[in-house]
Amino acid sequence: MTAVLLALDAGTSVIKAVAFEVGGHVLAQASRPNAYDFAEGGGVEQDMRRSWADAAAVLAELVAALRARDRAGEILALAITGQGDGTWLIDAAGEPVGKGLLWLDARAAAIVAEKRASGAAAAAFAFTGTGLAACQQSAQFLWLARHRPEMIARAATALHPKDYLYFRATGKRRTSPCEGSFTFGDFRTRAYRREVLEALDLTAVEALLPPIADGTMTADPLSAEAARETGLAAGLPVVLGYVDVLCAALGAGLYGAGEEVGVSIIGSTGMHMRLVADVGRVRPSPAMTGYCMAFPVPGHTMQAQSNMAATLNIDWLAEIAADAARLAGGERPAREALLDGLGETARHGRPGAALFHPFISTAGERGPFTEASARASLIGLDQTTRFGDIARAVFEGLAFAARDCYMAMGDIPAEIRMTGGAARSATARHILASVLARPVSTIDQPEAGSAGAAMIAALATGIYPDMKQCVVDWVLPRLKAPLPPDAALVPRYDALFPLYRQSCAAMMPIWRGFASGKDTHTQ
Repeated sequence: MTAVLLALDAGTSVIKAVAFEVGGHVLAQASRPNAYDFAEGGGVEQDMRRSWADAAAVLAELVAALRARDRAGEILALAITGQGDGTWLIDAAGEPVGKGLLWLDARAAAIVAEKRASGAAAAAFAFTGTGLAACQQSAQFLWLARHRPEMIARAATALHPKDYLYFRATGKRRTSPCEGSFTFGDFRTRAYRREVLEALDLTAVEALLPPIADGTMTADPLSAEAARETGLAAGLPVVLGYVDVLCAALGAGLYGAGEEVGVSIIGSTGMHMRLVADVGRVRPSPAMTGYCMAFPVPGHTMQAQSNMAATLNIDWLAEIAADAARLAGGERPAREALLDGLGETARHGRPGAALFHPFISTAGERGPFTEASARASLIGLDQTTRFGDIARAVFEGLAFAARDCYMAMGDIPAEIRMTGGAARSATARHILASVLARPVSTIDQPEAGSAGAAMIAALATGIYPDMKQCVVDWVLPRLKAPLPPDAALVPRYDALFPLYRQSCAAMMPIWRGFASGKDTHTQ
C-alpha cells in the first residue's frame, strides 16, 4: 500500500513531524527545538501559541519535502502525540489562558505532600492507579487554585500539550484515554470518575475536562485554517494519539510478545514499562507511585515507573567535561563527539567504583518514589577515582534506577527493549543488560514514538484490522538481536543494587534539609 501517514510529536526538547510509509519506513522528517521558560519557585511554562506555530512550521516543511518527492498526494492521515501531563488552559474562544504548565513544573510539590499525608492522594489512587505528583494536571490545578485562581476562572477547557495541538488542528476539544483516566479517572473503565475529583477537592474544575476520544477508532477533519498553515489538505483525518511515552513503547515493541517484555525509554526522562493483558490483574504500586495507562489495545494496561531525569544526567556530565576542556585551554568539543567520548570513557571505567544517584533534575524524583527535593550525588570516591570511573557510575546509576522501577512493578521482565537517546550507546546497553541481568534489544526505528502514533492512525483509518497485524509489519521486522548480560558483571551489580537503594533511603532527610537550607538562605 502506498499511503503515507504523518505523525506530529511534540516532545519536551524537540517538536518533530515524521512521514511514514505503511510498514514504518521513514520517508522524511522535519524538526525544531521546543522552547519553554523557567519561573520562580520551580515553574516551567511554555508559550502555547508558539508551540502551535512551531508545529505548523515543521508540518509545512515536511509537506514540502514530500511534495518534492511527489508523495504529498498519498498522505492518508495525521496523528498527534506529545509530552505528557501538564496543564494547558484555553477559554471559550479557544485562546490560551496564560502559558501552559509543563510536566517539569515542580511548584505543586508541597501540595502533593499535603494530599499524600491527608489520605486524599490514596483515595484518588484507588481509581487512577497513578501516584499523585507535581507534574500532573490534578496537582497543578491545586496549585493554580491557590496561586492563580483567575486562570481557572477564565478557562473553558483543560488540555494536555498534544490535546492543544489537536485542538488547533481540528477545533475539537478532546483528550486521550490514557491521560484522561490516569489523571481524573479509572484506568479499568477508561472513563472519568467524580470520586477522584472529590478526593482531591477539584470538583470545581469538572466542567473543564474535555471528552475522552480513542484515537484507534476516531478521527476529526483538519480545519481549513490549519490546512492553510501547514500545507495539508483541509478535511484530512487527524488522529489524537496516546501520550508520547506510550506511543514510544508501542513503536519499540511492547505489544506482541505477551507480558514477558518490558520497554525502557532512556531519554531526557526515563520510563520503564510493562504490559498487563488483563486489567483485572493490574497491581498498582503499594507505594502509590508510577502510572497505570490505558493501552491502545482493548483490555490492555501499561504500567510504568518514571525517573524524572535520565540522559539529563549524561548531559550534565558532558557540560562538566566541556568546562574541564575549556579550563585546560582547549575548545569545546561538538556535542555528538562529546557524548560519544563519554560513552567510551565510561566503558573503560571500573565497574562499581562509585555509586551515583541520577536525580539531577531540579524537579526531584517521581519514580519509584516521590521526592521533590531529591538530588544527584556520588558516593564512594577516593584518591584513586578517575573521570572514567565517574562517567561509568553515571551510566550505572541510570541502570540501577531502571532496576528499582521494574522491581516496584513486581519483577524484571524476561527481555527489555530499549529506546531513547541512550539506546544509541553500546556502553549504556551493556550496563543496562548487566544491571538488570536480562537481555536488552533495540529496534531499527529511530522514531519509535512517532511510529507508535502513526500505528494508532493506521487502525483509525482502517489500514489494519487490529494492532497485532500492525505490529507484524511495523515492529517485528525491525527488532535487533538482544544483547545478553555480562556474566562477569551480574554478581557485582547484584551486590551493589541493595547499596544503591539503601543510600537513596538514607539521603532522604539530607535532601530535605539541604532544600530547606537553600530556601532559608535565599529569603
